[in-house]
Amino acid sequence: MRRPQTHIRLNLRSFGGVFARMSCTLVGTSGAQVPLEDGRAVILGRGPETGVADKKCSRHQVKVVACYADQDVVVTQLGPNPCFLDGEKLSRGQSGKLSHGGTLYLVNQNHPFKLHYSLSSNGRGSNSAQKGLKAADKTKGEREGKESPSSPTPKRSIRDFFSTSPTKSSKRRLGPEKGHSEAKRQRREEEGPDGQMKEEEEDEEERLAEEKLRQLQELAEKSSEKSNSSQPSSSSSSSKPCLKSSWEQIGNLMIYTAAGVRGSDKIAGFDIDGCIITTKSGKVFPTAPDDWKILYPEIQPKLASLLKKGYKVVFFTNQMGIAKGKLRPEVFKSKVEDILVTLKLPVQVFVAAGPGIYRKPVTGMWNHLCDKANDGVTVDKKESLFVGDAAGRPENWAPGKKKKDFSCSDRLLALNIGLQFYTPEEYFLGWKRAPYSLPDFDPRKLDSNARLYDPPSASLTSIKTEVIVAVGFPASGKSTFFHTHIIPKGYVYVNRDTLGSWQNCVSACERALKEGRSVAVDNTNPDPESRKRYVDVAKAAGVPCRCFQFSATLEQAKHNNRFREMAPSDTKHAKVNDMVFHSYKKHFVAPALSEGFSEILQIHFVPNFKDSQSETLYRQFSEG
Repeated sequence: MRRPQTHIRLNLRSFGGVFARMSCTLVGTSGAQVPLEDGRAVILGRGPETGVADKKCSRHQVKVVACYADQDVVVTQLGPNPCFLDGEKLSRGQSGKLSHGGTLYLVNQNHPFKLHYSLSSNGRGSNSAQKGLKAADKTKGEREGKESPSSPTPKRSIRDFFSTSPTKSSKRRLGPEKGHSEAKRQRREEEGPDGQMKEEEEDEEERLAEEKLRQLQELAEKSSEKSNSSQPSSSSSSSKPCLKSSWEQIGNLMIYTAAGVRGSDKIAGFDIDGCIITTKSGKVFPTAPDDWKILYPEIQPKLASLLKKGYKVVFFTNQMGIAKGKLRPEVFKSKVEDILVTLKLPVQVFVAAGPGIYRKPVTGMWNHLCDKANDGVTVDKKESLFVGDAAGRPENWAPGKKKKDFSCSDRLLALNIGLQFYTPEEYFLGWKRAPYSLPDFDPRKLDSNARLYDPPSASLTSIKTEVIVAVGFPASGKSTFFHTHIIPKGYVYVNRDTLGSWQNCVSACERALKEGRSVAVDNTNPDPESRKRYVDVAKAAGVPCRCFQFSATLEQAKHNNRFREMAPSDTKHAKVNDMVFHSYKKHFVAPALSEGFSEILQIHFVPNFKDSQSETLYRQFSEG
């Protein structure tokens, strides 16, 4: 239910007909005072606002959100060094509550700020309060009107984004916040000239999120109230809305389902970074947890329109920094919640927090959504879509010296699933389709019935004692090939991964030849020097030495490496670092008969899948 307007907007309370205005302030021992509005997040740390110059205190040390109803403040630690709530220590990403009269120590039990809640009388039915209420009602109506999903979104051209300076573009706001103007004016009068905030700080404050749980819960209540009167179109199948926001984790997959989300047969998927948000700082990567802003003003009304049409809006994002320890999951969770509060829309968010089947462009996140996180509603891929900025676009794909896309993972995800794909500029702004390119290696085109080797007249094995030396990228299929076609014929298997050094491999080769047994050397052997060791051993034993050159390209070998990571297998393969691939490429010299080989065979990678699930996974693009 909607709360009384006096509680929502001006925090006025009636005592015998006299209205009292509640205020909340953090007061430092140096005299610094930080006013906190109800439900509005404020970032505090080192700087003029707090008077703290201690470099152990981050500029974005804590996020504080006041709750006037409970007369407390929720404090979230953002900086690397701990803060304290009275005697309770917070670590990065953790949150705690500070009650009236309690003390927040910004960093390491230093720089205390005491929390004060107070009531100030404004008189019976004062004109200022009445004007404030009218202004709040008017602003509320204006804001709701502007955020209506049915409001048309004007089409913008490419020129709109290059006719103004970057500075002006960066100050474009999502929408008007006129409802705070009266409160600001009153606060300036109370604080005096010394307490006035700079205009930049005001803009920053207005963009900060409101209290997340309350906002999202209200979304759920509104969705429930309107579920009977404003059902989605009959062409869309949907379920009841989720009533409570929640996080869950399955392995490297983190899922946030906001209050108000409902299952649907139509999914509108979006990447987050570079698609829904960008950095306020202008840097490629965010410099702080709050270094973000909504990318385009058109985004919120467009998403709202999709929800009205019966779509389920879902964000899919790769966050490898979590697995690498560079990004704390609690900090990213808080960021996700802040983004949704700013959008004021019920959205489900999937986060691939590490490598594997959930990382785009592999379809693990999408599959989990369809199978387990859509309230049992079957998804219609023909009616669904995906939008992302990792689209494989080249340098200068649009006017203004646009940079080359860092990858093609978003477009490839849509291709793997079979969804219609758009870039943010195409979908939100109506720009023309930009040029793009796909990876050189396309796993969909690999033929399982292709010829295994050339020349076809050659024989893979010999009845006479011999040495076979492999040449090829890591993950080019050498081990599988040898264990399938060569080792069962009685050849001794020599491999550096198991024997530890090339010297041990040479010794094992010599021992086998003395016993009259043939040898298969399964190493990469990129250059003549590495191959000569085995040619010389074979020559000393008086037996021929053949070369099996594996023809898989660098891109195909990398794809095989990623597939081995994801697919369950009885054969365990260690993950190969990119440096190893590029080292092989750098040192590679094509083998020649002049090195002492009696024959050179070209071995082609022909996949053999144990089941349809493995083949489906292999046929997906695995990197953008």
